[in-house]
Amino acid sequence: MFRHQGKNRTFIHNLRLATLLSFVAGIVNVTGVLSVQTLTTNVTGHFAYFAEEIMKRDYAAAITFFVFTIFFLFGAFTSNFLAELISKKHPNLSHVIPISLEMIVLISVGIFGIASELSSSEGKWIAFAMLFAMGIQNSLVTKISQSTVRTTHLTGLFTDLGIELSQLFFYKKPEENKKLKTSIYLRLSIIIFFFLGCILGGFLYNLLEMKTLFVAATFLLFALLYDYIRLQFHVIKRKTFRHKTILDK
Repeated sequence: MFRHQGKNRTFIHNLRLATLLSFVAGIVNVTGVLSVQTLTTNVTGHFAYFAEEIMKRDYAAAITFFVFTIFFLFGAFTSNFLAELISKKHPNLSHVIPISLEMIVLISVGIFGIASELSSSEGKWIAFAMLFAMGIQNSLVTKISQSTVRTTHLTGLFTDLGIELSQLFFYKKPEENKKLKTSIYLRLSIIIFFFLGCILGGFLYNLLEMKTLFVAATFLLFALLYDYIRLQFHVIKRKTFRHKTILDK
């Protein structure tokens, strides 16, 4: 899911990555909306709010929305910086530290965060932390999938989906048609699992409030463990094959 990059990466790898992490993003997104009344998985809307507050001459609020974008940017920077740094010596582990950092941030917000108004200091820091975490995730997923998968926002996905659905009427060659349908299936999967994450997160928030983020962190942990177990399975499989080959000789 995480380790395969470049030519070694398949549609199945991207599908696993997309469904699981878009589901996590959906949980984080609805938790941000319900706890501090703001979107915490993308920054598009925050630029509009920034401009609105400037027009109102509420510069303190404008700065807050601007800082939202900076935290998302810093999360993306941190994620890729750590991945590049670690990949020099341990390429198979370049995803572990960014995902672990995202988990730590979400768990910390779940423990110490208290639902409050966005205008309060508590509300701002909750939003900052969640945007930082989503910046980490979006950067890592984009790098691993070579920009094929995006999991924290849907605007570009719906645009690409609309384009590809229209192309079905024009690209009739079997290989072109197959490629289009594969891409459409991937984008639909991301959208569906993001919505499912939002729905589950909404129900859980009524019971757990900020601790809903523990569920998101649990899915991230599952993703790391799944990738690790598969890696160990393939290592054992290769060793067994080599040992058998030596015995046969």
